[in-house]
Formats: sequence, C-alpha cells, structure tokens
Amino acid sequence: MKFLPFAVASFLFVSLAHAAPQDDQYVLGPDSQVKEGVPHGKVTQMPAWTESKIYPGTTRDWWIYVPAQYKPETPANVMVFCDGGGFVKADGQFRVPVVFDNLIAKGEMPVTIGIFINPGVFPTKNPKEKPRSNRSFEYDSLGDLHARFLIEEILPEVAKSYKLTDDPEGRAICGNSSGGICAFTVAWERPDAFRKVVSHIGSFTNIRGGYVYPALIRKTEKKPIKVFLQDGSNDLDNQFGNWPLANQDMAASLKFAGYDYQFVLGEGTHNGKHGGALLPDTLRWLWKK
Repeated sequence: MKFLPFAVASFLFVSLAHAAPQDDQYVLGPDSQVKEGVPHGKVTQMPAWTESKIYPGTTRDWWIYVPAQYKPETPANVMVFCDGGGFVKADGQFRVPVVFDNLIAKGEMPVTIGIFINPGVFPTKNPKEKPRSNRSFEYDSLGDLHARFLIEEILPEVAKSYKLTDDPEGRAICGNSSGGICAFTVAWERPDAFRKVVSHIGSFTNIRGGYVYPALIRKTEKKPIKVFLQDGSNDLDNQFGNWPLANQDMAASLKFAGYDYQFVLGEGTHNGKHGGALLPDTLRWLWKK
C-alpha cells in the first residue's frame, strides 16, 4: 500500500498528454507560435544530473533556455519548470521557449532564463527495466527538500555559466499536477529565494499531505509570494481527493489571507491544454510589477 502514491503520481504524469472533448476549446494563441522577426533564445540540453546530495542515487534530464537578449553583465531573472521536458518541447502543450521569445521581445516580461528539470529516477542495473521514479517523493512531499535541491544544487550549477539574479522577486517556479504543488511548496518554504508561483491542475490533495495548505495559508503570517492557480471543473476525483475542490479551497484561502493571486477555473480535465492556452497571459500577470 505504501507504494500507491508513486503509482498514482506516475499515472498523473502520463495523463497530462491526453485530453477529453471538453479540452478542445483550449487552443494556443499567437504568442505561443513562432513569429518571424522575433529573436530566438537558445535551448541547451544539459548532461544528466547524477550528483545530487539532496536526492542521492537519482539521475534526471534537464534543459536551459537563454533568451537572445541576455547580456552576461546583467543578472537575468530565472524561472524553473518542474517536469521540464513537457514545458520545453517545441510542439508541446506549453512551448515555453516560444512564449518567452515573444513576450521578452515585446517587453511584456523581463529577460528570463528558463530551467526545465525533470524529476529524478533511480536507474536499474538491467537496461531493459524501467527506472523507478522519484517524482511523487520530490513533488508531493511537504517541507523544504525540493527548495534546497534547487537552491543548493541546480541554481549554482547554472550560475557557473550565466549571471542570475539573487532577488527573490525575480525568481519564479511553475509546475503541473504534482509539479504544481511542488512549485507552491518551494516558494512557501523559501520565499527568500522564490516568490512567484504558477500551478496548473495542482495536486493540493492528500497524496503526501498537501491537503493541509488551505488551513496553513489561513493560519500563517502572510508570505511575500505571488500565486497563479489554474484548474478544470472536470479534473480528477479519486481516493486522494477532488482536484477542483482543492484548488478552489486554495484560492479561497489565498483571498482570505490577502495574497496577490489569480485563479482560473475552466472546464478541462487533467492535462496541460488550458494552462498552455493561458500561459502568455499568465506570464504577463506574473511578471507585472
């Protein structure tokens, strides 16, 4: 029974690629399309990260996007994407590098380096066996472990090649599903390092105790974070909770506590189509001062 959260988290991750008829209304707009005359940033797949001290024994793929407007003498803002492989795909549901290119060129978001990082897996000795995913442990767990992973390991590694801002107002994190609650947890635990959050179809349910956040938000002194939430009324309802209700509870608690937040509830299911369609407007709001 104790392995069930891993199985469910793996199912949620796979299900992001699939959409139901009610999701067809959500389509990518012009800011998610490659435009002639817009400078293109560079996406680099980094060598697999295998030396984690926070998550020992894991390996993971990751990518870095650097906008064309980046200047080595000027610190860039930074945005981290959980389940980064899905966000960085040129033909995916989000196409983040394309959206960044277009918004940065129009001055609608600052010069921002994107870090796209997948959850860790434990390799197997037999190459025919599927590696064991560490996604649920990394993303659904409460506490500061994933924040430390980013702050102590990933950001310093990126900073070896690029100048990143130390200002937490210039640091954002985004995720889908379990990655959504992970993004919130990182900022909640370490607002000194990350203050902007985007959560799509966030798993604020009882996979690993995340259902407690609405009560914590109401009872804890307000933290200096800005939060965007998206969900669909046809999102998941299972033994861990009801995703639409959990996100509505999160939004109500953020409102009660006086946070700077946005909540968009559509009609979609558990995938990234709605969040992807919203992404340009989400980023405009997120980075607006």
